[in-house]
Amino acid sequence: MGKAISIIAASLLLCLCAGENAGARTVEDSGHIVLRLMGDSTMADKDLSKENPERGWGQRLPSHLDSCVTVVNYAQNGRSTKSFIDRGLWDKVKSDLKAGEYLFIQFGHNDSKESDPERYAPAYGLYTENLRMFVEYALSAGARPVIFSPVSRRWFDGDGNLDRNCHGDYPEAARKVASEYGIPFIDANAITQEWLVSIGDEASRKYYMWIPEGTCPRHPDGLEDNTHTNVAGARKLVELLLPAITGVIPGLASHVRDYDFVVAKDGSGDFFTVQEAVDAAPDYCKQDQTVIFIKDGIYREKLTVPSNKQKLHLIGESASGTVISWDDYALRPGSTGYPMGTSATSTAFLHADDFLAENITFENTAGEGKEIGQACAVTVDGDRVAFIGCRFVGNQDTVYCFGPGQRQYFRNCHIEGTTDFIFGFATAYFDACTIVSKKDSYITAAATPRGMKYGFVFRDCVLKSDGKASRVYLGRPWRPFAKTVFIGCRMDGHILAEGWHNWGKPDAEKTSFYAEYGSCGDGASGDRAGWAHFLRERDLDEYTPEAVLGPRDAERKATTSPETVEWYFKVF
Repeated sequence: MGKAISIIAASLLLCLCAGENAGARTVEDSGHIVLRLMGDSTMADKDLSKENPERGWGQRLPSHLDSCVTVVNYAQNGRSTKSFIDRGLWDKVKSDLKAGEYLFIQFGHNDSKESDPERYAPAYGLYTENLRMFVEYALSAGARPVIFSPVSRRWFDGDGNLDRNCHGDYPEAARKVASEYGIPFIDANAITQEWLVSIGDEASRKYYMWIPEGTCPRHPDGLEDNTHTNVAGARKLVELLLPAITGVIPGLASHVRDYDFVVAKDGSGDFFTVQEAVDAAPDYCKQDQTVIFIKDGIYREKLTVPSNKQKLHLIGESASGTVISWDDYALRPGSTGYPMGTSATSTAFLHADDFLAENITFENTAGEGKEIGQACAVTVDGDRVAFIGCRFVGNQDTVYCFGPGQRQYFRNCHIEGTTDFIFGFATAYFDACTIVSKKDSYITAAATPRGMKYGFVFRDCVLKSDGKASRVYLGRPWRPFAKTVFIGCRMDGHILAEGWHNWGKPDAEKTSFYAEYGSCGDGASGDRAGWAHFLRERDLDEYTPEAVLGPRDAERKATTSPETVEWYFKVF
């Protein structure tokens, strides 16, 4: 939101709230907040069939709030205060409303339709009577009503002047009811009018249901609708109204989320797929991250983050609920008819530098077996890539740490697979992760390039079996100079006493480096392979995340914009 609009919204709120203490009711920041919404089509959830781009602002609101806030939207298309009652919707609200909850009330668009007796409610007659009834019931139930005036219609004349009287007496009638009861009033009509005037007729069309002919299956003949908003418009309305809403509900402010894009399968975000959001991110971003929030859902897509989409930050709503899933596998015929091979199987290809993912599951559901072969969940090719609280689910070759020498950090992640399910050329650090073996096989297959000081480092991790695996090696060398180190890890009894396997390459025993320090658990007992190493306490300073993944000489010497890499080293 522009600074000018923010000031306008704040000043209108101060002027129009009923009394100095109209918004004094607060909730504990740590408590759960429930917002129940009742209104018309400008607030309502929309049917998403036939690629319908229409959205109500109430449909969008949950994407701007964290999980401590529940939004329940009762608004429906075409409803006035009268028809909302007559259709039984008010009875539903009454049966659900509880003490301490907030009730947002916004009507007026349809109450003014004099030609429709089923909906018409005069501003200073039935409309105000119904608003009073809503408010009195809410107060008697211990709830906290908030009245909104209707959002403005986008009615410009031929000279580009906005009709500021598009709702007649209804905004003022709503304000007076709020004043009578000393409850908060948010003048959505005035707030949205100021915004429309500031950007004008032409620029505002992109936020409304102005659809060219032949571009939308829902409206094949096109549409020019100056009342209802599209995806971008609903987001804009929420951004305009939130300062006023948090002004009357101060405890809500700490739960507002600020994301560049939201992905949601239910239509409450900017996009339906993660790929669409990635594609919309700016290219070669050098300063601020582009933050993409992904709501819970199973996103069946093959995701690619190209190298030009730098500094992306993907945040899932929950690690188990936000799932990016695909099912390619190495032996599946590709476009040429030949097997596609390991490198093409990933559910997610992450080629960009400075990529951060939190609370997301990346999975490959191809299964495993001779007819399947390798099937990667992620291929990570970027430098300074981090995963926090993510889950990686697959079988053979789950996590491909591909980029030679590229730095990759995994913290509090869950990684599961069967054979070589953490493999590749990169310098990767696994911090406090859970590693689950699903088959008698090998966990790691490092391919550390010659001359690289570090390969894979596991610190404070837990190595577990899914119950089926009972004979598992810590790793084997995919390439002769493989490096893998386990520090302070708990290993269950499925880990074999010898620990390491040479992959039938005796020479690799001399060139690879496999080591441990402070392993514990049943899998840490017994004699390790004779060519394995054990670190000493004095070696540990060389295996911290900062030492393994920290700034390289070129980054330390950077004088132009060191902040471009600084974020990564704060992740540790």
